[in-house]
Amino acid sequence: MTYNVKDMSLAPQGRKKIEWVQRHMPVLEHIKKKFEDEKPFEGITIGSCLHLEPKTINLGLTLQAGGAEVAMTGCNPLSTQDDATAAGADMGLNMYGWREESNEEYYQNINLVLDHKPEIIIDDGADMIFLLHRERKELLEKIRGACEETTTGIHRLRAMNKDKALKFPVMAVNDAYTKYLFDNRYGTGQSTFDSIMGSTNVLIAGKTIVICGYGWCGRGIAMRAQGLGANVIVTEIDPIRALEARMDGYRVMKVQDAVKHADLLITATGNLDVVSGNDFKYIKNGCIMANSGHFNVEINQKDLEEMSTSQEKIKPDIDQYVLEDGRKVYLLAEGRLVNLAGERGQGHPAEIMDLSFAMQALSVKYLLDNDLEVGVYKTPDETDKYVAELKLGAMGIEIDELTTEQKEYLEGWEQGT
Repeated sequence: MTYNVKDMSLAPQGRKKIEWVQRHMPVLEHIKKKFEDEKPFEGITIGSCLHLEPKTINLGLTLQAGGAEVAMTGCNPLSTQDDATAAGADMGLNMYGWREESNEEYYQNINLVLDHKPEIIIDDGADMIFLLHRERKELLEKIRGACEETTTGIHRLRAMNKDKALKFPVMAVNDAYTKYLFDNRYGTGQSTFDSIMGSTNVLIAGKTIVICGYGWCGRGIAMRAQGLGANVIVTEIDPIRALEARMDGYRVMKVQDAVKHADLLITATGNLDVVSGNDFKYIKNGCIMANSGHFNVEINQKDLEEMSTSQEKIKPDIDQYVLEDGRKVYLLAEGRLVNLAGERGQGHPAEIMDLSFAMQALSVKYLLDNDLEVGVYKTPDETDKYVAELKLGAMGIEIDELTTEQKEYLEGWEQGT
């Protein structure tokens, strides 16, 4: 076991955090016990590029329980929790990463994980997979498959597959129902506001909040904003989603019109330059901007800097920009994923990541149990339902089952009275 973390003396504190989330991740604990008995990953090395915090360390420990050698690094230079990485290293995981890495250090740590020559990759944003294809091609033949956690990463991988650049099968864990319906919606919705409110201490009720993007993450953020008493405006490029947002009760308009009203603006699209250039000419004085998309490209900081006369860090994760006419706007967490990169960001609640990481763990097993061709694959519906059933059981919830007659009725064509 090797590691490169900031401070191993933080391990006891990190262990307490990991033990806390384990109490709230019963599905993953159930899977961990099965893995301990079955050892499905004996002799397998698994490399991951994930947000390094207590819940992801618990995923690493689950894979370790199944017999794997696990090497982990972070997928965002600002999301790592140093006490969690110290605890992970102390518990036998190969850990590489610390909060506030430089860009160079970020990629060095990804390469340190790849030096373990993993057979399976678990990625969040596809940076490790992309680096493998671009710079570590000598390892490609050894890779049996990968799992990808995010919408952004799946977009990248589908583009690679379309161009015949992808060299191994990838499980699109993000596309599992028990991932995007819960992680993207309820997880992003709650954790985004947990971080923003913790960093700014501003009141949400009565404010006008602009949410750029009405995918599952945007839906979750809008739902929480409305629940907190905000007036919500949605911006979209998809006419169906825009119509859905309007019928869900939100105002819908173009970004350039919406920024004029924004007390708080949150991007969640996965695309670049969502707020850029002329948008800053119209943005409301005092607007607080945050990003809940994976990469820090949604709010164009270069344009913002060029249009500003000064920039000042007024809190560790709040930058103030003064525009040429004296208006002040604020950017949280350097435009990075606010629910993890923010000063108070802890990511999604443990109960949500219980579902997502259960899908990750079972998808790794699926890759090893099935000889898949190169491509991007949806996780099996049976796995989705199995995870949902385990979660319901942990919550003490029972649901009905179809009778034999009901199944035959639904499967037949002679239906009616």
